[in-house]
Amino acid sequence: MMIKDRIREDMKAAMREHDAARLSTIRLLLAAVKQREIDERIEATDAVVMETITKMVKQRRDSVEQYRAGGREDLAQKEQAEIDVLSGYLPKQLSDDEIAAIIDEVIAQTGASGMAGMGKVMGAVKARVTGRADLGKVSALVKARLTA
Repeated sequence: MMIKDRIREDMKAAMREHDAARLSTIRLLLAAVKQREIDERIEATDAVVMETITKMVKQRRDSVEQYRAGGREDLAQKEQAEIDVLSGYLPKQLSDDEIAAIIDEVIAQTGASGMAGMGKVMGAVKARVTGRADLGKVSALVKARLTA
């Protein structure tokens, strides 16, 4: 079953259960996927849906930080609830140790050294961790490994 189909089934279940918060988040997700399909004139694959979910989660994490900095805990909690729903569609996140092992393996394969190899290493690592790790954190770890 494609992720998009699973999301639609979850939307129907949320309607039946009268779970307004979950239903709202799922509708936002489906709207974002549909918008991307229209903009890019494509049929959304699982990879496209995962990218969309990852982007939405990142946006909401940024919002949570901003709301907490502004003293709006009520809005931060609403965004966190959306993150929880969206995260349910993402694969299990990799630990720092697992990410480090992937980075070390790619560096060994490519023979990259120094910051000149950053792009080559990030390209290979990104392909292996997309949707399972925050790419900002991955980039920082790659930079640390290449400058060490």
